[in-house]
Amino acid sequence: MSGNRTRTGFIGLGNIGAPMARRLLDDPASLVVLDVVPEATEPFAAEGATVASTPAELARDVAVISIVVQNEQQVRDVLDGPDGILATAAPGTVVAVHSTISAEGAVALAELAAGSQVELVDAPISGGAMGAHEGTLAVMVGGSEQAVERARPTLDRYASLVVHAGPVGAGTHMKIARNLITFASYAAGGEAQRLAAAAGLDIARLGEVVRHSDRITGGPGAVMIRPTAAEMDESDGLRPIFGHTLTLGAKDLDLAAEMGDELGVDTPFAELARRTLGAALGLEPYPEG
Repeated sequence: MSGNRTRTGFIGLGNIGAPMARRLLDDPASLVVLDVVPEATEPFAAEGATVASTPAELARDVAVISIVVQNEQQVRDVLDGPDGILATAAPGTVVAVHSTISAEGAVALAELAAGSQVELVDAPISGGAMGAHEGTLAVMVGGSEQAVERARPTLDRYASLVVHAGPVGAGTHMKIARNLITFASYAAGGEAQRLAAAAGLDIARLGEVVRHSDRITGGPGAVMIRPTAAEMDESDGLRPIFGHTLTLGAKDLDLAAEMGDELGVDTPFAELARRTLGAALGLEPYPEG
């Protein structure tokens, strides 16, 4: 364990990191911050937080360290550089890496940290700048149960959802899967805008409708309620509900493809969704090819 150390360290005070760290200013005397841009630390110092000059200095007196830097190499430098965290961190210190790095990198860094009896967890975030400012981020954590529980009081101060995804690397895998939905839906949204524009519609108002209805229905997450992605059993109580969803979805996707044909707009996302929707809902085997 990290002795009687109870302070929290935060490294990286950029557009996302700064609003996250501000959530820790409810107890400024327990917060130690660091950023490569000295000006970024000034508002925290003014509120009573301690400013460290190196990761090693920051790690001397803290139990949990949050890292929000740009890439995997920066995480490694902060952790194991000449003045890195591992030079001074006490056994039992937990390092939560919020930067999105590779799962393999997270595992390698955790193994490196373990050599100093420090527990590293990969803890990528979802919710963007708005979630960081509002303290409503989702954090997906990969690491041991003990490390996650030691980090949780810190994570809970800037996140409204903390999910223990599994061992180190699992948090990153969950973030990648989550972002697949985000960016694939952006691409599908672009297709919908092109289709709407060809029909002479106001695509800004279409965006208003999408945001409004997703707030009500929950968007794609509304159907992500099963514990498995396999085809569901005939006796599954969700089958009639999802079957109804498939009937409606297939009809609307067919209409979208027909509309595209009529207006001369390619609709590859509509066609792919029509082919795979049944499998996505667990009602059919996933089509090959």
